[in-house]
This record gives sequence, structure tokens and C-alpha cells, in this order.
Amino acid sequence: MQTKTLVAHSPPLLQNPTLFFTNPPHFYFTPRFNHTPPGLPKLHFSTPLRRRNRFTTSCIGDGLLIGDNGSHASPVSEEVEVVKVKREELESKSTWDQMKEIAVFTGPATGLWLCGPLMSLIDTVVIGQGSSIELAALGPATVMCDSLSYVFMFLSVATSNMVATALAKGDRNEAQHHISILLFIGLTCGFAMLIFTRFFGSWALTAFSGPKNAHLIPAANTYVQIRGLAWPAVLIGLITQSASLGMKDSWGPLKALAVASAINGIGDVVLCSFLRYGIAGAAWATMVSQVVAGYMMIQALNNKGYNAYAFSVPSPKELLIVFELAAPVVLTMMSKVAFYTLIVYFATSMGTNIIAAHQVMIQTFFICTVWGEPLSQTAQSFMPELIYGVKRSLPKARMLLKSLVVIGALLGLVLGIVGTSVPWFFPGIFTPDQKIIQEMHKVLIPFFLALAVTPAILAFEGTLLAGRDLKFISLSMSGCFSLGALLLLFVSSRGCGLAGCWWALVGFQWARLFLSLQRATSTNGILYSEDTSRYQQEKLRAV
Repeated sequence: MQTKTLVAHSPPLLQNPTLFFTNPPHFYFTPRFNHTPPGLPKLHFSTPLRRRNRFTTSCIGDGLLIGDNGSHASPVSEEVEVVKVKREELESKSTWDQMKEIAVFTGPATGLWLCGPLMSLIDTVVIGQGSSIELAALGPATVMCDSLSYVFMFLSVATSNMVATALAKGDRNEAQHHISILLFIGLTCGFAMLIFTRFFGSWALTAFSGPKNAHLIPAANTYVQIRGLAWPAVLIGLITQSASLGMKDSWGPLKALAVASAINGIGDVVLCSFLRYGIAGAAWATMVSQVVAGYMMIQALNNKGYNAYAFSVPSPKELLIVFELAAPVVLTMMSKVAFYTLIVYFATSMGTNIIAAHQVMIQTFFICTVWGEPLSQTAQSFMPELIYGVKRSLPKARMLLKSLVVIGALLGLVLGIVGTSVPWFFPGIFTPDQKIIQEMHKVLIPFFLALAVTPAILAFEGTLLAGRDLKFISLSMSGCFSLGALLLLFVSSRGCGLAGCWWALVGFQWARLFLSLQRATSTNGILYSEDTSRYQQEKLRAV
């Protein structure tokens, strides 16, 4: 959130002052504004009447106190000197207090990240009880349905960024215009994906799975064709969800996705367990739940006074703005998705049991890793003001990163223990097939090592995104993908099995950790360098 400094340009801005005395005797007045622009923080002024008007501004942003020392003079009828206070409040907080505030801020957002992987995990659990072949078919099928959706995360980044920036300026019309443009882009991409799935889904699954797994294609294609019907609703829901997050509202989208998850779970049980529709029933349950979630998030946005049914065709200039914001994120997300997809690709050449075991483990991995995503979101929300704000404070930025990393380390340890314990002690939840369970147990150690560091990685990478170190993020992720792909090729050619693929994932994750750690703590990095010219802060559009 950007901290805005409100400067009076004419006397009528201050209305109905309330006078009172203090000891020592000074006149103070509290100006009351008839209207606070939407999206701006409420400002509380306490100003001594002396030879100059001295404004003291307290800005509270989303659970964390963000302020800066110093003053800013503006030539008006009287010189107005603005002094921001409360800077010391964040600095004086203990790490534990700050961690609690971060937890309160990120709590609702965690549910938003959980719902998507939770739907696929529900499908995995229900299908695994009925058919090992259909469980294996979920591997390539979910790659097309879920992994490809991560590529469109650039729509989420652009939406929350542009909407939050417009609201920070108090311009609801601009926010509505951004939403309308991005809704059009999302709807276009959604129908493009629907058409691609309808006409090229079977071909893509065949090319991905290889001739050895031709027996999986019919079941996988059935799942993909049904889930593909929801592509427009999925992307529209993604944009409206991100718009709500840009307005600092995470409860509306969370309610929508909670209802969607319940529909998916009940639908899976009814259609698969009772009506015996198998993988098709799971696909229908998930598709309907995604459509319902999209509709509910549209309604949540409409309830805030916006029109989520308005679509505007973007101009070339507006498309360029979206591209500038989204391109590094697209490259980063595609590198991660491509690496996970490569693991599935190599696993599909190892037999049905290994594919099924990998499907269980990778879905468990995904549902655990999303618990760390709110740390990245927190960094991107609060770091920009501290890194390149008008009155920046790098010590506070480093303190915030310390809190995020401590939370990430503790969270990673808990997730690693819990995530490893479930398939170790309760594998029957996923499948009764002992051969599949044996393959699952072979990858428990690399599973833990890859999972435990993920929250800390996301905290570091979120900080780099907040500092707009986009070139480094793009290049480092591309490098990790390239080296990881070579490692996967090597372990696969040496016959290391599924465990070899998971050890390659360990290398991929730890490389990301060390690269982002080195960059964030470098003396020339964004948290230590006093040179802000290279970041071109006048062009930054992030809040």
C-alpha cells in the first residue's frame, strides 16, 4: 500500500475544526473531512496552531504500521510542513508481535490459495479408491487443467496491481476501467483455452503421455474435456478475486471458494462413490464448483459497487501496460510449471503404478506449498513503501523480511512434517494398492526436503518482486529450470526411478532458495543499496 501525503491546497479543505487545550497551553484542532476518497487510508490529524501549520499523519496499512520520518514542504498560502509519525512503532515491535500481525493479515488469503489444489486433491482421493488406471490418468489430465492455469497468474498480478494503484489515488472510475479491460482479456483467454481443449486436448495428452501410456488417454481426455468447459469461468473468477484482493478484501473471495470446495467434495462423493461415474463424475463436480466460485466472486465484486459484467476492449497502450507488469511473472510461472510438468513427463514413462504414486505425492506437495504463498503476497503488499517510497526505510524492510523468513522457516518445518506423515502413516486415504504405496514411500525424504524450504523461498522471491528486481527473478528462475531439466534428463537416463525425479526437485528448490537469499541480502541489493535510480521508480506502478 502506498502511503499518500494529503496536502491542503486551499483553506476549505479543513472543515469544522474542534478546538481544545493542552498543558502546556497550545491550541490544537482536529480537522474533519466530509468525504474520504475510496481506497485511501483514513488520516488522523493533530496539529498545533503555531506560526506554521504542522500536520501529523498516522497511516495504518492492513495490520502493519507504516510511517516515515521527515517533512515535506509545499508552497501554499502558508507553508505546510508535513511530519509523519509512528515510524518507530513498527521498528519497536518485537519480531514475535510482527509475526502475529503478519499471520492475521495473511490468514484469509491462505484459504484462497488452498482451494484450487484442494479440489484436485479431492479428485485424487476419491478416484484413487476406485481405479488405479483412472488415478494414473489424473496425472497428465491435471497438468492440462491445473498447471496451465498457473500460466495465467499474470492476470492476477496485473489486476491486483492496477486496481490497488487506482484506488490509492481515490479514482474508482479508473479502477472500474482496469477491471473491465482485464475481464475482457480474461474472457478471451478463457474461450481460447476452451477451444484448444476441445479440439487439441486429446492430441496434447497423447504427445505428453507417450505411446506407452496410450491406455490412459481415454480417461484423461474425458476429465480434460469436462474440466475445459469451465475455463472462461476460471479466468473471470481469477480476475474478480484479484480485484477484491487489490481492495484489501480477502473474505469475499474466501467465502466463494469455500462454497466451491464444499460443492466439489460433495459432488465427488455422490457422483463417484455412489453413482459410479468415476473420473467423469470427478470432472463434473470440479467444473460445476469452479463455475459457482466464479459467479460468487463476481457478485462479491458487484456488492462493492463495481460492475463485474462490464467488458472493455483494451487499447494497444493498455495492453502494453499489462504486458510490462505481467511478462516477468509469466516467465517465472512458466519456468516453474514447465519443471513440474517435466517431472510428470518423465514419471509417465515409468509405468502406471509410478504415475499414480507421483500423482498422489505431487498433489500433496502442491496443497502444502500454497500455505507459503501469503508470505509472498505480504512482501509485495508492504515492501514497496519501505524500499522505494518517498520516505523509504530499508531497516524496516529488512526487519519485515526477517519476520517473513522466520515464519517461513517454522511453517516449512511444520508443513514438511505433516505433509510427509500423511502418505507415510495414512496412505490408505489415497489408494489401497500396495504397489502404489511402496512407490510413494520411496520419495518421502526428497518430498520433505523440497517442501520444507518452499515458504522461505516465497518470502524471498516476494521481496524481490516488491523491489521490482524482475530481471534477476526471470533470469534466475530460467536458469534453475534449465539446470533442473538437465538433471531430470540425467537421473531418468540412469534409471533412478521416481525418487531420482524428486531429488531433482530438491535441487531445483534449494537453488531457488540460495539464489534469492544471496540477492536479497547482497550489499548491492534492494534492501541495502541507497541507489534507487536503477529501479526507475517513476515508472513503477506497484502499490
